[in-house]
Amino acid sequence: MVFALVMSLTTGHSALAQDSLPQLDLELPLRLDFSGSWEKDFRRSDNWEDELSRTMRIRQEAAARQQSSPGSTRIRSTPPISIGNVNLPRNRGRGANIIDLARLAEYVSRQNTLQITQTREEIRIERNGEAALICGTEYELQETFANQHGVEVCGWDGQQLLFQIMLPDDLIIMHRFTVSSNNQVLNLLTSVYSKGGEPFNLIQAFNRYQAPRDEFNCIQTLSRGQVCNQSGADLSTVLDGQ
Repeated sequence: MVFALVMSLTTGHSALAQDSLPQLDLELPLRLDFSGSWEKDFRRSDNWEDELSRTMRIRQEAAARQQSSPGSTRIRSTPPISIGNVNLPRNRGRGANIIDLARLAEYVSRQNTLQITQTREEIRIERNGEAALICGTEYELQETFANQHGVEVCGWDGQQLLFQIMLPDDLIIMHRFTVSSNNQVLNLLTSVYSKGGEPFNLIQAFNRYQAPRDEFNCIQTLSRGQVCNQSGADLSTVLDGQ
């Protein structure tokens, strides 16, 4: 009888403990935390000119090996890539060279800081001088915009966040974001492709930092226009004088 009572209490306690545990919703994806303020680590980031020199050296070595091999055919001096209508030099029919792709990769990677906000449903990457990159946290591929200027899609490759921008003339820009398990280092791989040619890749590293808060708070009023005061101060004291 005592044994049955102990078993009953133990079973009841176990069931109560299980009920108090948080329930994992398997329908919601688990993502690493990308949120925060990030500043570029220039020491660990690629320099586009150095990376261009390395890429060209690799191509020249590969071309020399192919030309020296028996039965080889002559390789065209210009790779089959086209920069498209993106305010860069273009040459219809033959395509632009790897230098143009490198300059474009450097241009779209010019931000020194990133501001990322993340919720359970969405991640938003703010970039100075560029439109924000926004993606959901679900598993399926998502189209974020589409118009006559191009198409942008985003998605997840495991814990890596990918954005692919497809522009006219078969130009493709891809951003691949990864974050370290301790959430202190963010890596960004930017790749520029065109017409199925080999991509030019540029890797950037960012460190988490504490961004200073805005120095001023501002509100818009009907009688006085925009009214600003230092952060932490009460704007109501300024408005009381209206």
